Amino acid sequence: MPHYLGQTRSQRRADHLLQTPETFVRAPLPGMRKATAIVHIAPAGGARFTQYTAELEAGGRLGPAMGQRFLYVLDGELTAEGRRIGPGGFAYLPAAHSGVVSATASARAVVIEKPYQPLEGVSPPLFLSGTEAAMTPTLLGNDPWLEVRGLLPDNPAFDFRVNTMTYQPGASLAAVEIHVMEHGLVMLSGGGIYRLNTDWYPVQAGDFIWMGPYCPQWFGAIGKTPAKYLIYKDWDREP
Repeated sequence: MPHYLGQTRSQRRADHLLQTPETFVRAPLPGMRKATAIVHIAPAGGARFTQYTAELEAGGRLGPAMGQRFLYVLDGELTAEGRRIGPGGFAYLPAAHSGVVSATASARAVVIEKPYQPLEGVSPPLFLSGTEAAMTPTLLGNDPWLEVRGLLPDNPAFDFRVNTMTYQPGASLAAVEIHVMEHGLVMLSGGGIYRLNTDWYPVQAGDFIWMGPYCPQWFGAIGKTPAKYLIYKDWDREP
C-alpha cells in the first residue's frame, strides 16, 4: 500500500492495537540467522505475551525462545524436531525445548511466545505438531456460518489456546464480547469490520490486532469470500 502524507489504517489505543502492513518494521531477534521478525506486540506494548511474524530465507533459523513457543506456518516450510511443517501446519514447543527451528526454503510463520504458567499437579505439555485441516471444526454458538478449529488440545497443561475462526460472508459474532483474556489476532484471508472499544476498523488479510483484557470486541465479515483469522488467548489460569 502506498504511503500518502502519513496516512495509515494502523491505530494504537490503551487497550488495543491495529497494525497494518504499511507500518510493519522488520528487525532480527537474538539468535536469528538469515531471518527477520515483525514484532506485532510484546510486553513493551502492554501485552503479557509476544507475537511476531518470522520471515526466513532458505537455511534460516529462529533464535532461542524466551519461554514456550507456538508456530503457525503461513508460507513455505519449517522444520522442528525433525518434522516438516508446511502452510497451515503448526507446532508447540515447550519452554524447555532447545531444538532448532529452521527453514528448508523461504518461509513465513506466526510465532507466539510467553512464559509458561505451571499448574499444581499438572505436568507441563510436550512438543506437538499438526495441521489445521486435520482439526475437527466446531460451530460457534451453533452458527453454521462461523467455524472454529482449535489447534491446541483442550488440556489444562496448556495455559493458552490458539484457534482459527472462519466467517462466511455476512456472518458475525453474536454479541460484543468483554472478558479478562487478551488476544493476538492475524487476519489470514478475507476481511470485515472489527469493533475495538468504541472504534470501528476495516480489516483485511495481513492485518494484526491486539486486544487487551476487557477491551470490548466484535467482528463481522464483509465481502464475497470467507474471512478467516488466527487468534491467541490466555486460558485456564488464574487472572
